[in-house]
Amino acid sequence: MAEPRWLDDKEQQAWRAFIAAQRVVNSRIEQQLQRDAGMPHTYFEILVRLAEASGGRLRMSELAVSTLGSRSRLSHAVNRLEKVGWVRREGIESDRRGQVAILTDEGRQKLTETAPGHVETVRQAVFDALTEEQVSQLHDICAALARHSGGAYDSAIWETR
Repeated sequence: MAEPRWLDDKEQQAWRAFIAAQRVVNSRIEQQLQRDAGMPHTYFEILVRLAEASGGRLRMSELAVSTLGSRSRLSHAVNRLEKVGWVRREGIESDRRGQVAILTDEGRQKLTETAPGHVETVRQAVFDALTEEQVSQLHDICAALARHSGGAYDSAIWETR
């Protein structure tokens, strides 16, 4: 068995800083969304992806890819969003097993109400601490990590309009 490729001191410091930043930022975002909108970040991301999609609708399989989630977890989340009236599902005539998730007017309204507080929290937790150059570096680093770790990062999915 090969010897582990241990982290050197600089790598260990970077790793620990990454973990600390990730936990603090995620915690702040989750707390804000739960407090202000009564939803987890995953649900907010689903609403955002649907709002950005043509006609406010996406195939469930496409929605799973764009939110980097499994189909089963997405299905559970969409069930919850359906119960509160923010999303509805429809079958696809040409594909008996396929379904489309559709953002409802109520879901669009909830997103409109929630987005200002969310973006302010993101700004405070991340971007207020960075220079313009660091923002570019953050993008490049995170995109490289996502591609390397799972191959799931696709800039076309993640770019905003």
